[in-house]
Amino acid sequence: MDDRLKQLLLLGREHYAKREFDKAEEVLREVLEKSDRMADVHDMLGVIAHSRGNYIAAERHFERALEINPQYTEAALNLAVTYNDRGKYEAAHQVYTRIKGKPTGAIQTLDPFARGKLANMHAEIAQAYHDAGLIREAVREYEKGVSLCPHFADLQTKLGTLLRELNDLPSARKAYEAAIQAKPNYVPARLQLGVVLLSLGEPAAAEEHWKHVISLEPENSQAKMYLRMLERQRMSKIPPPP
Repeated sequence: MDDRLKQLLLLGREHYAKREFDKAEEVLREVLEKSDRMADVHDMLGVIAHSRGNYIAAERHFERALEINPQYTEAALNLAVTYNDRGKYEAAHQVYTRIKGKPTGAIQTLDPFARGKLANMHAEIAQAYHDAGLIREAVREYEKGVSLCPHFADLQTKLGTLLRELNDLPSARKAYEAAIQAKPNYVPARLQLGVVLLSLGEPAAAEEHWKHVISLEPENSQAKMYLRMLERQRMSKIPPPP
């Protein structure tokens, strides 16, 4: 590899790491003009294409990356996600099955878009289980999703709600708290955490979360209703005057 190619490759990877996809693409395409034998260049260009909704180009790049390096786990996962996006579910399943059979490859190294897509795929399966009345199976799928993307507040909240349905209030509380930690102003999580805290005998803590909701959404009807309920409970405990 000559010095010019090394410089281009380094620059392209730097832009890609910073999510500067326009700049990265320009440099990486110049790399391809000089050498088509670099699997990670095709993988990066595939991610860039996928981020723009160009699934056909993304598929082509991921497939080429695997032609160059059949053991490239990240590219294989990216390809499985892209196949799924294109409706090629059987092809996606075959790729994913091959990946699961490999002892190597850390999921923590996956590109963020692949992690996100896989997490949402688990969420879709969870919803299907839930619709069929299989709550525990749905919980397991949401757990897989949040293990991939713990910062997805919506998935944490949905997991919490199912755990509450199973009357596992401590676990539901943890899921809602994780959602709030990821996204402090995520209203659905604060509303539902308040409900769980009230059920756990912590009305003051519940009130704090509902008041926070009101500070974010002054007209939130649910939070107002819950706060009025707490106020009525307090009033009912006040002894009548002598």
